[in-house]
Amino acid sequence: MMEEEYKRVWANCLEVIKDALGPENKKVFDTWFVPIVPIQLDGSTLIVQVPSQFFYEWIEDHYVDLLKRVIRMQLGPNGMLKYSIVMDQTIPSDPIVTTLPSHNRRTSQNPLVSIPVNINKDNAREIPDPFVIPGIQKRRINSQLSSSYTLENFVEGDCNRLARSAGYAVAEKPGQTSFNPLLLYSNVGLGKTHLANAIGLKTKELHPDATVLYVTSEQFMQQYAEAGRSGTTNDFIHFYEMIDVLIVDDIQFWAGKAQRTQEAFFHIFNHLHQRNCQIIITSDKAPGELQGLEPRLISRLKWGLSADLQSPDVETRKNILRQKLQNDGIEMADDVIEYIAYNINSNVRELEGALISLIAQSSLNKKEITLDLTKQMINKYVQSSAREITIDYIQKVVCDYLDLPVDIIQATSRKREIVQARQLSMYFSKKITKSSLAVIGLQCGNKDHATVLHAIKTIENLRQTDRYMRNMVDELEKRFKE
Repeated sequence: MMEEEYKRVWANCLEVIKDALGPENKKVFDTWFVPIVPIQLDGSTLIVQVPSQFFYEWIEDHYVDLLKRVIRMQLGPNGMLKYSIVMDQTIPSDPIVTTLPSHNRRTSQNPLVSIPVNINKDNAREIPDPFVIPGIQKRRINSQLSSSYTLENFVEGDCNRLARSAGYAVAEKPGQTSFNPLLLYSNVGLGKTHLANAIGLKTKELHPDATVLYVTSEQFMQQYAEAGRSGTTNDFIHFYEMIDVLIVDDIQFWAGKAQRTQEAFFHIFNHLHQRNCQIIITSDKAPGELQGLEPRLISRLKWGLSADLQSPDVETRKNILRQKLQNDGIEMADDVIEYIAYNINSNVRELEGALISLIAQSSLNKKEITLDLTKQMINKYVQSSAREITIDYIQKVVCDYLDLPVDIIQATSRKREIVQARQLSMYFSKKITKSSLAVIGLQCGNKDHATVLHAIKTIENLRQTDRYMRNMVDELEKRFKE
């Protein structure tokens, strides 16, 4: 087989994967599939290289079924995928390849995958740190962490699982993982400050002697300016160089300004990184999209892991509301929680804000929290045009109309009413959302794109020939426009 054949095979796999994920999951595709590099095709086995063990485990835990389908689509029913895991890209050496059977892994048991692990050995002697002066101990400092922002009350979902998992790994072994620096980025109100605080608190819990400091980028900038005015810049820098875990929040505020602050932080960053101290940074953008920061600082931010926190899906939003209610000792009906979760979708802050407003209105007016009261409050709180129309929401509306439980969509049953609910969900998902046929199929009972296409054509034909179906579709369309 030609030397370039493995590249062609993987390129074809990427096309199918990209279509299956759909445009709304472009970040997922760019984060988890673009970095995979094909290196060899051995018969019906494709060997690819991935950046780390964590990367491999995440891929297998979340996308192994998708990979299995596309690999066997390209290489036949006996198609196999092997991973070559780069443990340390900075130290050149001949790799030692070890094949690990899948049943030894702590995650899924997948006969499709075997794992050649590249193990690089570093025999360099430890060099004494010239900045550590014998006889001088670190003084205790206020970590400036918020005690309410813990990992326990940070609700996990598909939208933030990578960031939370990496954060916990960092807390367990600060400075000892490949996630250094750990950069958390997202739009406002999606939990990056909460998670950064939570990592700091967990680190202090697991490592009581570690010096952890949380600081906003603006606070850091003000401190540096004050140190310059008072002639204590060296003291300022030495103070930060003694931190074991440094958390800098909202670094994007330095963009286009604070050049000297950026330079000072650059040197602090280098010193901490050389000492294997942990650096955690939050931003509203990925490193490559941060305009106005020093290029050499941006290059440092790319050294570790950049993990984004996306808008929570409806199930995660419901769990966030339940967590908040549990923390406050308040009970609320499930239909009220669902209504809030389906209608407030921009970010976590607005979701919690809507809940607080509802509780306050109920308390002040001495009214019971009912679905009618919730609808009145939500309509005032958020514009209907801002409502997110997702596949989850479409399934909810269709099943409510047909008086069926929403999880029936995922069932394998061929009962007429279940098939009809699934076909209607597929029809409206294609009509209203920008999702691909493959993504719609995955979320509507794990069907393939051909089944989705058949469902759409079935509903279109019945709408033209069957009065009952035409009335049903028209009524559902009105509900989506409400």
